[in-house]
Amino acid sequence: MFDLTNRVALVTGGSRGIGRAIAARLAGQGAKIVVNYATNEAAARQVVEEIVAAGGAALALQGDVSQAAQAQALADQTVAAYGRLDILVNNAGITRDGLLMRMSEDDWDAVLNTNLKGAFHCMKAVSRQMMRQRYGRIISISSVSGIAGNAGQANYSAAKAGLHGLSKAVARELASRNVTVNVVAPGFVETDLTAKLSDELKAAAVGHTLLGRWGMPADIAAAVVYLASDEAAFVTGQILAVDGGLAL
Repeated sequence: MFDLTNRVALVTGGSRGIGRAIAARLAGQGAKIVVNYATNEAAARQVVEEIVAAGGAALALQGDVSQAAQAQALADQTVAAYGRLDILVNNAGITRDGLLMRMSEDDWDAVLNTNLKGAFHCMKAVSRQMMRQRYGRIISISSVSGIAGNAGQANYSAAKAGLHGLSKAVARELASRNVTVNVVAPGFVETDLTAKLSDELKAAAVGHTLLGRWGMPADIAAAVVYLASDEAAFVTGQILAVDGGLAL
């Protein structure tokens, strides 16, 4: 059990899938939650309602993290609502899959702008507050695609690999102020996005995963809660693969 009582967490892309599980798990450990969403207000408000019904504190904030001003507004509104900002989870992400020779520049830019630039905007937006507090936890959700690459995902793999380098650099910059920066890299996880894959691809994914199953959003949320806790105070600049052995 990790105690996050009185901590404040901003979870980007927190309205569904992995982000939803992370928001709920952090709240269950006592953190106050800001559920960020880009377009799906109803889903975000449902997450908030579930957290509040369980005795937690949460609110939903709209914002496109690929836009610097909106990322800064998310950080500012979080501090205005709760008085501090302790935990940032960079979970917002999109896919625009396709083979390199057919990938449009728009599809490349869209994925890099949300998945990598969005994390940059949010890290920058929260860094001053965390440094002032002399406390912070920044955790970004990456993918094994950023470690090993994945055919048909040149844009996604590049964005996630870039997130690893970004996180290591920021870990060096913020360490002196007791701010840790880490990455969780999931393998195949059961979400709305992966539900669209063919049965053949799903079977192949299980076949390449040493533990013989897909991950669940709860598996990723458990790793995030650890990295957000005081028990992980001596962990920074790390890429934690939560992938059932897929990347080995």
